[in-house]
Amino acid sequence: MSATKKVPIVVAKGDGIGPEIMDATLTVLNEAGAQLEYHYIEVGEKVYLAGNKAGIAPESWDLLRNLKVFLKAPITTPQGGGYKSLNVTARKTLGLYANVRPCIAYTPYVESKYPGMDLVIVRENEEGMYVGIEHQQTADQIQSLKIISRPGAEKICLYAFEYARKYGRKKVTCFIKDNIMKMTDGLFHKIFDDVAKLYPDITAESWIVDIGMAKMADTPEAFEVIVMPNLYGDIASDIAAQIAGSVGLAGSANIGEHCSMFEAIHGSAPRRAGQNLANPSGLLNGAIMMIVHLGQADVAARMQNAWLKTLEDGIHTYDIAAEGAKSVGTKEFAKAICERLGKKPEKLKVADFSKAPSASVKPYKYTSPRVQRDLVGADVSVCDPLHNPRKLGEALTQVANSTTLELKSISCRGVQVFPAKTDDIFSTDHLQCRFVSKNGKATHADVRALLEKMESAKMEWTRLEGLYNIDGQAGFSQ
Repeated sequence: MSATKKVPIVVAKGDGIGPEIMDATLTVLNEAGAQLEYHYIEVGEKVYLAGNKAGIAPESWDLLRNLKVFLKAPITTPQGGGYKSLNVTARKTLGLYANVRPCIAYTPYVESKYPGMDLVIVRENEEGMYVGIEHQQTADQIQSLKIISRPGAEKICLYAFEYARKYGRKKVTCFIKDNIMKMTDGLFHKIFDDVAKLYPDITAESWIVDIGMAKMADTPEAFEVIVMPNLYGDIASDIAAQIAGSVGLAGSANIGEHCSMFEAIHGSAPRRAGQNLANPSGLLNGAIMMIVHLGQADVAARMQNAWLKTLEDGIHTYDIAAEGAKSVGTKEFAKAICERLGKKPEKLKVADFSKAPSASVKPYKYTSPRVQRDLVGADVSVCDPLHNPRKLGEALTQVANSTTLELKSISCRGVQVFPAKTDDIFSTDHLQCRFVSKNGKATHADVRALLEKMESAKMEWTRLEGLYNIDGQAGFSQ
């Protein structure tokens, strides 16, 4: 990439403190010599309230797909009303599968209990609980689906190991909860172990997420790169950023094969808007990650080193200023960074991105494995407003007698309530009824016949999940 050719990027100033911290960030980018051409779009609260449930106009999507790089300030999503999270939508629509969040301590200039902390959270960005697929089918119960796919897990694990290798890190850790979610997190864990075999030069380890986060909060120096599914990564990265010093300092990169988005990890903080108080460091560090991604490593190092020197010189915004110390406003903080461009920190680690990888992401090719899939039954969810699983079970047993399927069990919220004598177990009005083939193999016609019998008996079914054996093993929870 030519050092003189300006790279077009999309910029959104966002809501709340967004415009202030974006103006400060752009000031530092320009003064540092970043070769960028800005194309502005409106996203967030104004767009939502104008009637667009996604918070972004269709023409803005076209610009993002064409220019492929997005620098975004925090936005406000109106509560209620079915408004979609723009962050989640952008990550999925643009294929931004890897969320990368460095969490670094800047002691003694920013207070932290963990001097020397330097870890990176690599979060899967498109799947897990954040697919946003939820249903309310009865008065009592709402469900949210968690989806882990083989290619999704494979991509993020490969990215984590590639990142570690390119940045000279020696260990990658996986956080999962496969002692409970044996199939979804179990798949993520298995794929992590498979990918780890391709990187014998890097130590690989796995932790159950709850104790793993406890260990991270107590001994963060035990970790270098941590990879995990979406929800865990969201929580862990905020914890890590806060114990490093402040959530307000952390930037975030969202990386895909074709597009990328860079931002701060914090929100729009509307209570601080318009007061010239906000700390622009999180967005600034996101912009530094963007400049590295675009191959302008020298500019990124100038910005990072000037920012570090500003911290060393005791020039801080109110949120990180030590007790009794004088703090400066957003504009003044940006001005102080610009005045130190070309200088380097004396005690903090000097930034050098000359060996950092730029925008290259290995193209990902995936072919689904060939497996033997055999339908053996169905889980049929039923609305039971009478809250009487035993009566329902007896009626369903009679209904199934005239079909090729038989009622195996009824469960509520994952606990069996029929045929076991569990009348003392509380149940809601949404029950999962498991039917299995009497001869070990079912067809879709068998399931349709069962549903027709249930409808004839005035039984309201709300959801259907096929039960498959995959290569002879049950592909469903027991």
